[in-house]
Amino acid sequence: MDDGLIDELTEDPYAYDLDETLWIVGVTSVPGGCVVTQPWGYAPQMPGVLTRLSAGTVCYGLYANPKSGNQGMVARDGRIEGADLHPGGGPDVNDGPAVVLASYLYQHDPIGYACAFTGLRPTGRRAVVGPADLWIELPRADYWSP
Repeated sequence: MDDGLIDELTEDPYAYDLDETLWIVGVTSVPGGCVVTQPWGYAPQMPGVLTRLSAGTVCYGLYANPKSGNQGMVARDGRIEGADLHPGGGPDVNDGPAVVLASYLYQHDPIGYACAFTGLRPTGRRAVVGPADLWIELPRADYWSP
């Protein structure tokens, strides 16, 4: 990854067309796994990204959509288990006790909810607000398909 491009992109991500930068994501190690971020887009929450990342583990995709609010998606061992979720919101009628408790504990805290759901234990804000440990470019693929 070109460090100059990353510096420019993180300084003013909206100066670039999203189609040019959607493939670039940040990865930061935290206790329990890693956090994949993209401050300017939604790539870490696309189904194809989540299914690939979740092989042998669990992923919670969170997109803080400025138009419609927080959106969540869960993938476990390469399969989507839940979509159109509202992390940090209230529980749904059919949710089990663990989800109800997490919904209460992380009410209005979608990042905390997503981390708790997956067992991640960030020790600070850097994994989410940056800078990322490593910037990578995803291979060009159809990530809208699981």
